[in-house]
Formats: sequence, structure tokens, C-alpha cells
Amino acid sequence: MPKTNIHVIHENSAWVEPLRAAFAEIGAPFEEWFISDGLLDLSAVPPDGIYYNRMSAASHTRDHRYAAELTGGILAWLEAHDRKIVNNGRALQLEISKVAQYTALSDFGIRTPRTIAAIGREQILSAARRMSGSFITKHNRAGKGLGVRLFHDVDALRAHLETPEFEPSVDGITLIQEYIRAPEPFITRVEFVGNKFLYAVRVDTSQGFELCPADVCQVGDAFCPAGAPAAAPQFRILKGFSHPLIERYQRFLAANGIGIAGIEFIVDREGEIYTYDVNTNTNYNPAAEAEAGIYGMRAIAGYLERERRRLEQSERIPATT
Repeated sequence: MPKTNIHVIHENSAWVEPLRAAFAEIGAPFEEWFISDGLLDLSAVPPDGIYYNRMSAASHTRDHRYAAELTGGILAWLEAHDRKIVNNGRALQLEISKVAQYTALSDFGIRTPRTIAAIGREQILSAARRMSGSFITKHNRAGKGLGVRLFHDVDALRAHLETPEFEPSVDGITLIQEYIRAPEPFITRVEFVGNKFLYAVRVDTSQGFELCPADVCQVGDAFCPAGAPAAAPQFRILKGFSHPLIERYQRFLAANGIGIAGIEFIVDREGEIYTYDVNTNTNYNPAAEAEAGIYGMRAIAGYLERERRRLEQSERIPATT
């Protein structure tokens, strides 16, 4: 086994299965660091290699309540030892906070829906009163579309808050966000690997919308930013997709330590584009990829293996004086 390995940090084995297969196809040496509970010895030295962080904002829904917090410590430890990390500590910060995500996107002139963060039921209602029309709620620490519901007035939200169906975000922050009405029932998700554009996929929301494209995802969300009831979505990779947003997205990703991600946007009736989600723990739809002949996990495996070899080669070159 080579000294320099690929280390995959994650908390969901099912999501890693396609990546394992992709590594096996090219013979890339890798190890998995499964984070549920665990310990971190800060006096230890991390193994050599390249580290790929796939920690999910929704890890707490799989009984891994503090997996993201421990991963944050692990990434800080790795960074202190100058290890190569794909999706570093800053990337994790954006993964687990929509507030951080939206403010970072705005730094690059990327428009997001008007959003107000609130803690406490009275403050949630106060935030809703500031919206001029229909609005949605969502969790600040989201993933799986947690807490996403559509409301047309404050009274409907007030009634919802009094029911057991209301569940606050795991970090306590509920987002009130303007409802973006699309003239056509679809959103677009743009995938990047190694900060390079891989492909764009059109998600048909006419019969529903599932935030995770992987087959293993089981999501029962009632609403999405496009306002469609959830059911089995249809994914189609757009051949020859090109848009000025791609370059802005790339600059945003590079500035925030994100090498691999999927970014979702929606277009309203006036043609305005709103970016509403960045997934640093991206998954892919196998049916859409088979039809297009493009495979995200193979692209990730190839990218990480190239980076591993580059790192291994640089470590073999003796320092000059």
C-alpha cells in the first residue's frame, strides 16, 4: 500500500458505495474515516495523504448528532499539519449553515432569495411579517430539505408553529425565505469536481422534487423552493450547458475551500436567477448519468487519484538548498 492514501471522511456508507466502486476501477488506494462517535488525539500526527471531506449537514438525522462538530475539529487538526484537504473546514462551515452560505455567495455577486434568520417562535412570526408575499421556512442546518414548507400568510405559519409538525433546526435557527415562483417546473443543479464544471442537470419538479438525487435518498418533504409537492423527480443532464454563473460559482468555490460541490438555482418569471443551495456533499443520479454517459463519482475518483499522485511525487522530490 502506498504511503500516500486518499482518506474519505464521511458518515453515510450508502452514499460512499459508488465512490468505492470508482476507486476500485482505477486502483486508487483509499481509506474511509467513518464519523459517528469517536475521538481525536490532538498530539498525534495525521497520516500522509489527501483528505476528502464528505460530511453532511443532515448527519444528525442518521443518529450522528455530533459528527459534523467532530469533523470540524478533525479538519482544523489536519489543516494545522498542512494536509491536503478537498472541502476543508470553511467548506464544512458553509455546508452546515445556510446563513454562512448565502452571505458567502453574495460576496461574489450571486443572488440568493431574501432570507431572514430567526430563533424562537415569536421571532419566526416577526420575520414572516416582513415578507411581502408567500414564503417558505427551512432549517439553517439543512440537508434533505429539512423544515421546508410553503406558506401564503402569517396566520398559516402561526397555526403550523402550534402543531407537533413544526420541528426547529438542530442549531435552533429557522429561516424565513421569499417564495420564488418559477414559470416552468424545474430547477438546475450545476456540478463541479476539482473546481471544474462537470455538468448541469435539470430537475423536473412537475411531479415533485427531491433534494438528493441519489437512489438511496428517502425524502418525504412537502415543499421545495419551486413550490411543488414532493414525489419521484426526473433528472436530465443538459448537454452543452453554458452560463456566466459558472465562472462566478468557480470563484466562490475556490475562495471557500470547496473542490467538489453541486449548486442549485431557480429562475423566476422575470428571468431572475436565484441560487439557493450549495451541496459540498454532492451525490449524483445514476439514471441521468447513464443516459448522458457522464459519471460524477468516477470524475471525483479520478481527480482525487491525480491529486494523490501529485502529492506523492512532490514528497519524493528532495528539498534543495
